[in-house]
Amino acid sequence: MTTLRDQAAVLLPHLAGYTAHRTIAIGIRQGLVRALAETPSGLTADKLAADLALDPFYVGAWCRAAYGARLCDRQGDVYWLEPHMATLLLDTASPAYVGGVFTVLEQDEMFDRFERVLGSGERLWWDGCDPGFIAGVAGTGTPFYTRLIPAGLDQIPGLAERLTAGCKILETACGSGRGLVRLAGAYPACELTGVDGDSLSIANAAKLLGAEGVRAELVTSPLETMAPGEGFTLVVNNISMHECRDIDEVTRRSMEALESGGWFVISDFPFPADDAGLREVPGRIMSGIQFFEAQIGDQLLPREAYDELLARHGFTELGWFQMTPMHAVTYGRKP
Repeated sequence: MTTLRDQAAVLLPHLAGYTAHRTIAIGIRQGLVRALAETPSGLTADKLAADLALDPFYVGAWCRAAYGARLCDRQGDVYWLEPHMATLLLDTASPAYVGGVFTVLEQDEMFDRFERVLGSGERLWWDGCDPGFIAGVAGTGTPFYTRLIPAGLDQIPGLAERLTAGCKILETACGSGRGLVRLAGAYPACELTGVDGDSLSIANAAKLLGAEGVRAELVTSPLETMAPGEGFTLVVNNISMHECRDIDEVTRRSMEALESGGWFVISDFPFPADDAGLREVPGRIMSGIQFFEAQIGDQLLPREAYDELLARHGFTELGWFQMTPMHAVTYGRKP
């Protein structure tokens, strides 16, 4: 029989987790985590406060909370980051980077707006999001690209050879262009095209590509009406396929864009397909992401849904693999 004490034991860790999340997010935004990362031997709260021109009493409170959250270790009054925390929270080039998720989850678009419109059900789209939120989401998507290109694509039989030799690549929902930059670096012989429905993201992509010296055609268009041309060897979509207003129409147009034998690759969150998975840590995090996804009229999909989608549209040689508990890749070829 479940007791009151049992249920309290369920709730109290949620409060502890919320406290840890806020502590880490504050530490990232205010430079506390970076300052500790730059001094591996450790800092006192007073020295940390002085270096960042912050209040020492407040920084002391943060340090104790960071120790409690296992972000930091300490000896006496000296604090230092636990191993690998700098990589996980600060290194945007690492495939393990998760720091951006802490700050994105605190943006208005995630939970606060959801609660405000809970009664009305008023929807949102990317062009109504704050530019800071869009930039934050782009940052959280970066490690997905880091894992996918080239290591993930290399796992797809026959694809790496074609990409190395040179061909046409289409990235749908290219966002701020980080995937295009990575594709250009990994496959310099390829011709790149990026499509995205958000004009601000396309403008940001143009700036990034210009700064990186990457040549790519950029098209502003909803994926449901895109007409990027034909003859692409690869059509790739990274963590955006679940957002399509008409996922079947997008898949049909992707098929049309591909040459015979070309690959359609979907890199996305694998939302749990059963109740047990929903209560595991990855499922619980993805449930949080759902609060924003609901506002733009969609929800994350179980990975198996992409098998059904590709088969429904006639793709063959289907396959998939998991890169992390929150990142799976599904692919198929045009006959």
